[in-house]
Amino acid sequence: MKYRIIPVTPFQQNCTLIWCEKTSKAAVVDPGGDLDRIKAAIAEEGVSVEKILLTHAHIDHAGGTAELSQDLALPIEGPQREDDFWIQALPQQGQMFGFPVPDVFTPDRWLEDGDTVTVGEVELKVIHTPGHTPGHVVFYEPETGLALVGDVLFQGSIGRTDFPKGDHDTLIRSIREKLFPLGDGIRFIPGHGPMSDFGTERATNPFVSDRWG
Repeated sequence: MKYRIIPVTPFQQNCTLIWCEKTSKAAVVDPGGDLDRIKAAIAEEGVSVEKILLTHAHIDHAGGTAELSQDLALPIEGPQREDDFWIQALPQQGQMFGFPVPDVFTPDRWLEDGDTVTVGEVELKVIHTPGHTPGHVVFYEPETGLALVGDVLFQGSIGRTDFPKGDHDTLIRSIREKLFPLGDGIRFIPGHGPMSDFGTERATNPFVSDRWG
C-alpha cells in the first residue's frame, strides 16, 4: 500500500490518499475540506478512487465528505455509528469554526471493531478506538505496518477529550490496549502533525508512555 498525506483545512488536518500498487485503486481518508487540493493529488498520482474512509466525524476530518462523495460518486465507509451525532452536527460545526457549511450525509457502511475494508487488493483492519469521539476508528494495514489513527494519537501527544462524549480514560485505554499491542514498529499517520511509530510514543509520549503508566 502506498500513501500520500495531503494537509487540508485551516487546522492542517492530514487527509491521506492511500492506494493499492497492483490495481491503482485508491481511497481518500478523512477529506476534511480543500477538495481541489485532494483532487489534484489524485490526478498527480494517477490513481482511481473507489471510496472514502472516515476515522471520525469532526469537521476538519469529515467536512468535505458529502461533496467529494457526490462529485466522484464514491461510497463512504466509517466511522463507527456512535459518531452519527457528530455527522448530524456538521453544519453547526462549520458555523462554529468558520468552515464552509457542509451537507450532512449517511455513511454507506458503518464500521465496527474487527471489520475489514478493502482498497483494491489491500485489506485494512478496523479498530474501534473511542475516547476522542465515541465512534472513532483506526485503519491498520499489517503488511506494511502502517496505521491511520485520526485524532487518537499524535507525536508526543494524544487527542482532545473535552468535546461532547469524549472521555480521557477511554482514550488512554484505546491507545494502550488496542494500538500499542500491534507492535512498537508500527508507523502511524496522525490526524495532525508528523508521523511517528508506536514504539517511540510508548517510550516518550508523556500521556501514554510506559514510564508514566
